[in-house]
This record gives sequence, C-alpha cells and structure tokens, in this order.
Amino acid sequence: MRFSSEALRDRIRDAQAKCSITATSGYRRGNLVQLKKLADAAASECPSIEHVIVVMRRSATEELDDTIVMKPSRDVWYHEAVEKASADCPPVFVDSEHMLFTLYTSGTTGTPKGIIHTTGGYLTGCYATTKWVFDLKEEDVYWCTADIGW
Repeated sequence: MRFSSEALRDRIRDAQAKCSITATSGYRRGNLVQLKKLADAAASECPSIEHVIVVMRRSATEELDDTIVMKPSRDVWYHEAVEKASADCPPVFVDSEHMLFTLYTSGTTGTPKGIIHTTGGYLTGCYATTKWVFDLKEEDVYWCTADIGW
C-alpha cells in the first residue's frame, strides 16, 4: 500500500492539504512506478487539493508508455514554476509551536498516524544536530535524502 493512491489520499484528507508535489515517475525495486497517475487518482478524491506540482524526472517519452496528463487549472510543472519564481523570499515569522509538517507512519499496523513536528522544536533539533553532531561549517555542503515514498 506504500505507493498506492489510497495511501496518498488518506494522508491528504487527514492533513487537508491544498498542494501535492509529485514526480512523473519513480522506481521501486527496479520497477517503474507512475507517481503522477497515482497522485491524480488521489487528488480526484480530495477536494482540498488546489494544485499538483509535477517534477519531470526524465522526459516522459523515455520513462512512460503514455503521456503525462496535466490538468490545466490544477497541475503545474515544477521547472516552469521555478523559472517564474522570484529569488527574493522573505521569511514569515511564526510562533515556535506553529505546525511545520506531519510525518506519517507506514500504516503497516492499521491506519497511518500523523506525527506533527512544530517549527521551533524541529528546527532547534536540526540546528543542534548539524552543529554538535555533524560539526558542519559555513563552507560545508550537506545532503540528506528522505523516504522515497510520498
């Protein structure tokens, strides 16, 4: 169920998400997973979704048997959105207990549970870890990839 539209749908509904970010496809155990199609199926059952941002992983003709269907009023290509975006992005100040993101369990024991991370707690933990555990300096580049799922 990890890559199913139902799993994504349940998480979108729980969070009342307005935007979903996906890629045209991905690979799982060597098999192609058509992520955009799964995201479309989930979004069709989630009235809260206003936009689906789509990353072109490779050219659609190279990775998929058919074309990517973009819903004009909802779907946005990531590369086109970035081209139009301003480099100026002033911060929005929020309370330390403001919700930053929800991280869901895998749902292997039943309905997935969302764990809410707050801005202050999460960012303070990230700062302390990068400073005291990883000993990162201003000139260092750090990369951490997360779960390949939703």
